[in-house]
Amino acid sequence: MRKNKRFNELFSNRPLSKIMKRHGVLTLILLVLFSTSYAQTPDKAKLDLFFDQLSDNNKAMGSLIITENNNITYSRIIGYSQVNEKEKIPLTAATRYRIGSITKTFTATITFQLIEEGKLKLDDTIDKFFPQIPHAGKITIQQILAHRSGISNATRGGDSKTNPITEEERLALIVGSKPEFAPDEKYSYSNTGYVLLGYIIEKITEKPYQEVLNERITSKIGLLDTYLGTGYTDVSKNECYSYGYYGRWQQLTETHLSIPAGAGAIISTPADLTKFIQALFDGKLVSKKSLDVMMQKQLGMEAFIHNGKTFYGHAGGIDNFGSWMVYLPEEKLTLAYATNAKVYPVSDIIDGVFDIYWNKPFTIPSFESIAVDPEILDQYIGVYSNLEAPMKFIITRDGTTLCWQQNTDSIPLESTAIDKFKIDPPGIFFEFDATKKQMILKRAGIERVFTKEE
Repeated sequence: MRKNKRFNELFSNRPLSKIMKRHGVLTLILLVLFSTSYAQTPDKAKLDLFFDQLSDNNKAMGSLIITENNNITYSRIIGYSQVNEKEKIPLTAATRYRIGSITKTFTATITFQLIEEGKLKLDDTIDKFFPQIPHAGKITIQQILAHRSGISNATRGGDSKTNPITEEERLALIVGSKPEFAPDEKYSYSNTGYVLLGYIIEKITEKPYQEVLNERITSKIGLLDTYLGTGYTDVSKNECYSYGYYGRWQQLTETHLSIPAGAGAIISTPADLTKFIQALFDGKLVSKKSLDVMMQKQLGMEAFIHNGKTFYGHAGGIDNFGSWMVYLPEEKLTLAYATNAKVYPVSDIIDGVFDIYWNKPFTIPSFESIAVDPEILDQYIGVYSNLEAPMKFIITRDGTTLCWQQNTDSIPLESTAIDKFKIDPPGIFFEFDATKKQMILKRAGIERVFTKEE
């Protein structure tokens, strides 16, 4: 009671300016005690060093932005939008990336807008739109949003990712594919489900997805660099290619964007992604009720835990592009990252950024390979084959580096031990046994033993 009385005596009927002048220290303490959040003071020098290491060791290219209360607290760009033997064009803030599955959050947002307008319901079944699809009378919009529809990822296989696909062709693939399980039986990530949502949006609005996206999101909140890609990379629009690093940066084959469509075809920038997710949580795109459902049931967004804090957003990947967009509601903190060269895992980069940002212990990786004596490497040189495998592996040496000779390309192997090597990405691991004249190849949990030919 005495404390409350003293508080009232001190602050009642007195001008705030006088209170602050006479009781500046107390005011500062109160501001700290009663503020729900306050700005971080990130170690920008350490963040820069981390990205310097990634860049200097050819482990990443891309752009990162962190904002708090719509103010940029850190940003960094490394690498190139185009790189070959003749030119190196640096990435800039204006460079546009394929953001892959972050597209799903845009598609889900439009879906909830249609629900709010009474044009669609979460429990609507898709037989209203595609009665020919197996279980269409049982699959609901909510199940598709939650990846619980049982719809398999229907693809043509092979190198067909480079060829365009029509809606009719995609539907034929879905109809001809066996469902993974009965609707709502379990969870299984389905790109095809979100492709269907994109088609449903077009049917309801009677407009192309790109036009709907522009009307309902991008023009509404001022996203100038975000749109649906429909074909191949267009460098005249500041779009970048994706690359892998195999002793040098190598441009990779790209997917025709008619294939991922409403599941993964949007092109954007980290700056636009921070604006988008901030606007979503500010209630500028859907109601708080809809947003709560998206968050709680993880419909079109996912929950990510970093340092005990729960972020909401989505990650994406297509070809060798990677993307990350997350939001921390209680601190109004956003992070958006886009890369056109997934070499070092994107999730590890994000974890490292947040550890540094919150001044947590983090050791910047050195990316140093283990030096192996050339005489030892020479024992591994040769042609390796396996009767059950369709190809042979030619292993050579270039100086102190062991290489995999593939056609005219020589791909260097990174040494992790005197007999163990890897290529990241795509995550291929080589283990040699010179006495047995064997090479064990490991990828995605599968091992195969190859024997050196005489």
